[in-house]
Order: sequence, then structure tokens, then C-alpha cells
Amino acid sequence: MTEHLLYAASAGFESARRVGALPDSHRSSRLHGHSFLAEIRARLPEGWGGFAGGEVDALAARLAAAVAPLDYNELNRELDTPTDENLARWLRARLEVPGLDSIGIQSTQHEGVDVDGADHAHVWRRYVFQSAHRLPNVPAGHKCGRMHGHGFEVILHADQDLGARAMGVDYDHLDALWAPIHAQLDHACLNDLPGLENPTSEMLSSWIWERLEPQLPELSWVTVYETGSCGAHFDGRHYRIWKELTLDSAVRLSRAPEGDARRRIHGHTYTLRLHLHAPLDELRGWTVDFGDVKSVFDPIFRRLDHQPLHELPGLADADTASLARWIRAQAAPLLPQLDRIDLYQTRGSGVILSWGELGPALPV
Repeated sequence: MTEHLLYAASAGFESARRVGALPDSHRSSRLHGHSFLAEIRARLPEGWGGFAGGEVDALAARLAAAVAPLDYNELNRELDTPTDENLARWLRARLEVPGLDSIGIQSTQHEGVDVDGADHAHVWRRYVFQSAHRLPNVPAGHKCGRMHGHGFEVILHADQDLGARAMGVDYDHLDALWAPIHAQLDHACLNDLPGLENPTSEMLSSWIWERLEPQLPELSWVTVYETGSCGAHFDGRHYRIWKELTLDSAVRLSRAPEGDARRRIHGHTYTLRLHLHAPLDELRGWTVDFGDVKSVFDPIFRRLDHQPLHELPGLADADTASLARWIRAQAAPLLPQLDRIDLYQTRGSGVILSWGELGPALPV
């Protein structure tokens, strides 16, 4: 399948705002503040920003310059109605970046909006609940067959432009729809709920979808985090899972200009997400076992973690895009369900390499 490479960057800013379009009784109509995070994805030409391998840093610098006027400022001085969606569009109008794919605003850890290249605004909201479960159909001796628990997280993604509501889909609307589902899931044993007798992440995501989508036709994905490093998505038809790992590795960029600090050996704590797409195993209730993904990938992980990445054989250079392609070449034969790799060298700044369906954006 055709390979697609997106460069990603993020930049934070501290700002105050009031949303005057809301009723006076709404808390967001009062002046308040957030630690915002702006995120951008773009299909950049190789070498954009100075040299092949410097694209991520150049994109991050461009985004930081664009948000600088908002930092420690009152947003209403720049925008009449500084909602997350309007902020994303305000930034997009000021960014001179080729191949812009999407720009997002994350106003808190639990909510944000991504505006895509078709000008659709995708709203997302994160929810947390504490529950127990066991997986009855796993192989004998599998640890998930024992009763255990998680602090689950759920993200609801909705295409705001598909709805007929005058104000679109907002966070309050999502909260109201989620409340009765949260009441069933929180501080409960999931196996006791009808339809969740086998409560894998995949089955939980589709269980939530079936209860929400009739009331929220704009719903585009339901994401379930079973732990902070793995989870599943469901869009009404397809299941996707991901497994996240961190790499503490040394690196140097041989193609950086003479005198550039990136030519020297330095390092990053990388965030690596492996995304997989596969049919649901009707007996197990999952697509691929998270544990199997980790164990199959482990020999590759050991070649990356606590290692000098620029010494890997067969690697053109140790920039993030080249590393992602190297990981694909090593992992795809072992994990045929793999169709996307996210590799971030710092928070939200890195690449997204895909050769299948891109799937939903995840908060960084």
C-alpha cells in the first residue's frame, strides 16, 4: 500500500479567555485560563526547513512562532470568540506551511479540537472510570484471565460539521451523553454488564459505540485506553489497536550543517506507538493480543532502547522519519497487522508513518 509520511509538531502557550457566546451562567463565559497545546501535522517536502532530517525541528519552530502572540495573553484581544475550534482556524490562517494536513488545539488534558484539511472540526473529549474485569476466553495461564482492574480512559471523537445542531457538538453535549454510560462502568465489574461478558478493549469500544451512536450520529471513533500504553479504537465498522513504548536513545544527525548542534551526539526519550488493524477474533474478543505485540517487537525494541541509533545498520540517517521507516522495515514482516508508526522525539513532535488507514488522532 502507498506510504504516507506526516511531520508533526506541538507548542504550548498559557492564556486566558472568556467565551461570550455561552450563557452567563456557564463557567466558560467567565475569564479563566488554560495551558493550551497547539498541534500540527503536515506533508512536508524532504529538506524543508534547511536539510533532510531537520523537518521536525523546523516545523516545531514555525508553530512556536505562530503561537507566541497568544502566550500570556488574553485571547479575546485576538479573537472575538476564542473557542478551541476558532483558535485552530486562527492559527492555520497564520501558518505558512506546505502540505498542511491538520491543526489541533488541546485546551486541557481531556479535551480538544482538530481541524483537518477538508475544514472539518473533530471534537474529542476524554473520560476516566475505575473498573474490574477478567477475560474469560484467553489461553490458560494468561494473566488477563484473572480478575484485575484498570483506570480505564475513553475518548469520544465526533465530526462537529456533520451535525444539524446550531452550535455543533460541544464538550457539554458529550458530557451529557456520557454520564449514564459512566454510571454503569465506574466502580463496577465489567463482566457483570450485559454485552460485556468478555470485556476486552475492543469489545468495550464497540459496546460504548452501540449506546452512543444512535444519540450522536456525529460520532466518528470511540477510543478505549486499557492502560496508559495500549488501547483500541472502533468506528462502527473497524477495530484498531495500538501499543506504546518509550525509547531512551542516543542520536546524531549526519546531514545537519557543519556547526549545527544536531551533528553532535545527543539523545531523546522517544515515544513510539505501533498501530495495528486486524479483524476481530470472535472467540478471544480481540484483534491482536497486546502482550503478543510487545513480545514480537521486543527484539527490535532492544536494538533501539539505550542504544546509539545512528549506528543502526541500514539506516540512512538517524532523523525521526528515517528511524520510523527503519522500524517499519524490521517490524512489518513480524507484525503483518501493523499499518502505522508514530515516533515522537519530544512531546507531539515527530512523524506519523502510515501505509493503511490513518485512524484517529490521539492526544500527545
